[in-house]
Amino acid sequence: MPKNLVIVESPAKAKTIQNYLGSDFTVESSYGHIVDLPKKGMGIEIENNFKPIYEVSAEKKEVVKKLKDLTKKAEIIWLASDEDREGEAIAWHLYNVLGLEKKDTHRIVFNEITKKAIQKAVDNPRKIDENLVDAQQARRVLDRLVGFEVSPILWKKIKPGLSAGRVQSVAVRLIVEREKEIQNFKPVSSFKFTAQFLTKEKKSLKAVLTKEFKSLEEAQSFINSCVDADFKVKELQKKPAKRSSSAPFTTSTLQQEASLKLGFPVSRTMRVAQQLYESGLITYMRTDSVNLSQDAIAAAENAITKEFGSKYSSPKNYTNKNKSAQEAHEAIRPTNFEVKSAGGDDAQRRLYDLIWKRAIASQMTDAELERTIIDIDNTKNKEIFQAKGEIIVFDGFLKVYQDTIADDEDAENDTSTSSAPILPDVKKGEDLNAEEIFGTQKFTKSPPRYTEASLVKKLEELNIGRPSTYAPTISTIQNRDYVIVGNLDGEQRKLQTLSLKKGKISEKLETETYGADRRKLMPTDIGIVVNDFLVDYFQTILDYDFTAKVEESFDDIAEGKEKWTSMIDGFYSKFHSNVEKVEETAERATGERELGKDPKSGKPVFARIGRFGPMIQIGEAEDEEKPRFASLLKTQSIHNITLEEALKLFELPRNLGEFKGETLEANVGRFGPYIKFKDTFVSIPKGEDLMEITLERAVELVEEKLKADAPIATYDGLDVTKGKGRFGPFIKWNDLYINVNKKYDFDHLSQSDINELIEAKLKKEAEKVVQNWEAEGIRIEKARWGRHNLIKGKMKIELTKEVDVTKMTLAEAQKLLDAKKPAKKSTKKK
Repeated sequence: MPKNLVIVESPAKAKTIQNYLGSDFTVESSYGHIVDLPKKGMGIEIENNFKPIYEVSAEKKEVVKKLKDLTKKAEIIWLASDEDREGEAIAWHLYNVLGLEKKDTHRIVFNEITKKAIQKAVDNPRKIDENLVDAQQARRVLDRLVGFEVSPILWKKIKPGLSAGRVQSVAVRLIVEREKEIQNFKPVSSFKFTAQFLTKEKKSLKAVLTKEFKSLEEAQSFINSCVDADFKVKELQKKPAKRSSSAPFTTSTLQQEASLKLGFPVSRTMRVAQQLYESGLITYMRTDSVNLSQDAIAAAENAITKEFGSKYSSPKNYTNKNKSAQEAHEAIRPTNFEVKSAGGDDAQRRLYDLIWKRAIASQMTDAELERTIIDIDNTKNKEIFQAKGEIIVFDGFLKVYQDTIADDEDAENDTSTSSAPILPDVKKGEDLNAEEIFGTQKFTKSPPRYTEASLVKKLEELNIGRPSTYAPTISTIQNRDYVIVGNLDGEQRKLQTLSLKKGKISEKLETETYGADRRKLMPTDIGIVVNDFLVDYFQTILDYDFTAKVEESFDDIAEGKEKWTSMIDGFYSKFHSNVEKVEETAERATGERELGKDPKSGKPVFARIGRFGPMIQIGEAEDEEKPRFASLLKTQSIHNITLEEALKLFELPRNLGEFKGETLEANVGRFGPYIKFKDTFVSIPKGEDLMEITLERAVELVEEKLKADAPIATYDGLDVTKGKGRFGPFIKWNDLYINVNKKYDFDHLSQSDINELIEAKLKKEAEKVVQNWEAEGIRIEKARWGRHNLIKGKMKIELTKEVDVTKMTLAEAQKLLDAKKPAKKSTKKK
């Protein structure tokens, strides 16, 4: 047994590190936190100075047992969890739960998994930083207090199963407030003009009028004045300019850039970055620092000089605007700048490419440009057309990286190669021929909805949350159904246009689509109602400044400037008294809107949140006759549904008529709108209205479904059907779903293709069974992620990776199953 035991957080990290350490070291994983606050109950002794009660979760008991056994055999324990607060807390919990001794235990940290970094860490061990542990503990305790005390109020006052959180609720508030801004936005129109000129060299020159007109009359007056106007170059400016590269990635900027350029959701970016880090390819991916180490700067300089020449190299340090940046000491960068492409799959390679380019560009020279501005006046009015362009004199960092800031709200830092055109050579005073002057009506745009990336940017600007919290916060608010990533098709409106060409003015109306959105964060009805309730009754925890100050307090605790228990105590006394007050005085929140009267009964019609979600109610609870209820469709909202749309919901299920002697019904279920024919459910395609679908269209959809589900062949006397699911095309036989890969022509599968696919699947299924004690009805089967399941009847036990299933005996299997069985209740009378 090696005398050194290194404990890290993940198996992938353990595997990489084991390769760098000699035979004197064993590297094992704790699989993240080994303890946490209990899932049931608060788990905090409030009267005992907010002491948290940690427990080893059921799924971690085997891990803890194994680590305890290993620590008893090792002489030195190296706690090598991540270098941020969460990692420090994991090290602290390992130290306490495993019963380690200070003299035998070393804490080591590194922000990259390379042989050099790990050796340096081993040569420079330190003690566990209890200030960092306290900062993590303060965050965990505060978040548990808020969630545990506010969530039950939401259950009582709105709907069961809801939750609140210190950061998640603020994130929802941002999205709700943005949605209300959009709904209340009143567009203002103006007229903008462009012109297409020809120079004396017959080169085309496009220019924009520097003035906008508020009304059609003003626009008409201007274009009329241009009919016989002569145009010439009034001013010509040429001046040098520079464009600088951006700093290397922080967690936030990586998430933004990956969203814009790769289309990655925030959670996927973090998952892929974690894989790159654990493979030793990049530095630690949770950081709000833009700094690079001197070694990294030197390595980048060497790589740039070798690849592009010394004139492209410009070593530099970057400093954080955010004073509280503290989670790690370096920005995200490759561990080896010589490696231009790396990663185990396409996602890893694309993200690594982004990181490599950003980091290498940060150490390169500025791009040198020549910017040109041409002012064009005329003989009939005082208005100026202006053309702007630029050329790249020296590409500098643009040689490798076109850095577009990943935020569709703000392009002021856009450093892409050039959105401005290269302009033709003209001289001051040169006459120009106006080929066409074109004016169009424009409307001001509402504030944009947040993307995942722009929400991260906003949270960072407000100093809310930290690198480790962005991705889980965004996942949580979607999982809670407070927010969705949605699409809107937009609406159409008419635009007035004017054109002057060859001395003639023409006017016409054009149509534009506005308000369309793709993959934007939108609040649900329940999200809006919960947010409004929290804003009304819990102003403090929903206040942006307060949330930011809490983060600053965590920073102070991490630096030893404040005691975590004092910070929690200062918050809790006021918070708890408010909770008690709200529980007693707050009215039930439903987001209720009265839509009008039901024409049949004369009773009022309401849209509101009920115990099971958004709904329409006809009548009131006080009426003699009970109110009638109908659930909203997923595409509808209590905040904008009309009376007509609401009343149609009471027509469901719609009887469309008969087909082949059976009734066809249109209805809505958990997976959306559908047509029911016998026992067959046919989804209604997106964009088609459940309330308007005709019998003819329903028959068409049913026939398509029946044709698609018809057997395409038989195997061993049983039918084979085919279809397409979320994982691609498949065939189904004897309740087995078999994926059909690109090797086969899915539209023209032969009988031999089908035989081959089914037999390969059966062989694979057979290989899954590792042990099989038929007489006892017990078997062990392969599962995902290299694990195995022990199965008897409906009972299933997931075995840990440490169990050698090939050597397990029947007696050992039976013992595990007996331990899993619930104790039988006594039937004896007392």
